[in-house]
Amino acid sequence: MVCCVRIVAQTSTESKKDTVSEKSPKKDSTGFDRFNAKAEHLFKILPVPIYSYSPEAGNIYGLAKFNVINLSKKDTISKASKLSGVFTTSTLGRVNASIATQLVFDENKYVIISYVNYKKQPEYIWDIGNTITENPEQDIVNRFVFAGTALRLVAKDFYVGVPFEVADYFGIIVDSNSFLLTDNVTGLQGGTSVGLGLAAAYDTRDNRYNPHHGSYILGTGIFYPGSWGPYAFSKFGVDARKYLPWKDNVIAGQVTTSYANGNVPFYELPEMGGDSQMRGYYEGGLRDNVLVDAQVELRLHIWNIFGIVGWFGVGQVQNSYSEVALDQFHLSYGPGLRIKVDSKHDTNLRFDFGFGPGGVQGFYVNFGEAF
Repeated sequence: MVCCVRIVAQTSTESKKDTVSEKSPKKDSTGFDRFNAKAEHLFKILPVPIYSYSPEAGNIYGLAKFNVINLSKKDTISKASKLSGVFTTSTLGRVNASIATQLVFDENKYVIISYVNYKKQPEYIWDIGNTITENPEQDIVNRFVFAGTALRLVAKDFYVGVPFEVADYFGIIVDSNSFLLTDNVTGLQGGTSVGLGLAAAYDTRDNRYNPHHGSYILGTGIFYPGSWGPYAFSKFGVDARKYLPWKDNVIAGQVTTSYANGNVPFYELPEMGGDSQMRGYYEGGLRDNVLVDAQVELRLHIWNIFGIVGWFGVGQVQNSYSEVALDQFHLSYGPGLRIKVDSKHDTNLRFDFGFGPGGVQGFYVNFGEAF
């Protein structure tokens, strides 16, 4: 059986004022609503304790914090900014610490996204390729990553900008029989990679943390010159999303693809799985030069602050786009629970259970929607 737990912070871009979703819903006089109002107030002040368990990590303990704020009271047009962070440690030696921000300035004209992460934990890899084996290989990888993107509004709902990334991978330990050694893959010595590129985004979503309608398309290209690090390579990606309202519910769809070219270290290859795409699969359990995946999710409002979701997704990795085939897609599906933790900004705490054929499964806790 494959089981994984992920608790993460996530970021994205947004473009225009949401005058509907940022209004607080009407409250009745029930004790539940009074209790919920007090709980929301405490949630904005105090971090949330986290506990989970998985066979590969043991008992996981930590704290998570998430705040959606307006940076300026004078700026009534800019959408809200986000600050989030998480720290977890486990009884089997895992450490994960992240801080993510998305800051919006000057009536939505400027968006600055940043992500800082330190991670020390085993990475579970089935294959560099699209084959799931009975037992994934466990390799130790330590990393520190700082990534940032500065975007400028250049036309209605359209942004362009510059992404920047510094990633240091160190303390890599693999088994003496690892296929990474026998295949002499790039990256076993680790190293620091520095990348700079271009990004463009089209965003008509009404709310980036819990969209009800609109579209989002993000394209990125980042180049890592050999003079800035031990490996010369480049990475490209496209993320396209669509949101359709249905009564009080939402039908959401996403298609993404990533491509890496050059002397790419194995830890920088496009990876399948994680908390937001192909949920249930180890993040990076399958990786290669090309990733293609898609998913559709139905988001249902049940009562008051509670909602449920169900999704279905497909994905695969290959050495090149010419090798992508319909009969090579892996399946991902599952249910989720949503609890609204910020009525003003219509933001949820989510619990997702992801599954796939052959015992693939994972449990995820996060803020905001998966996509």
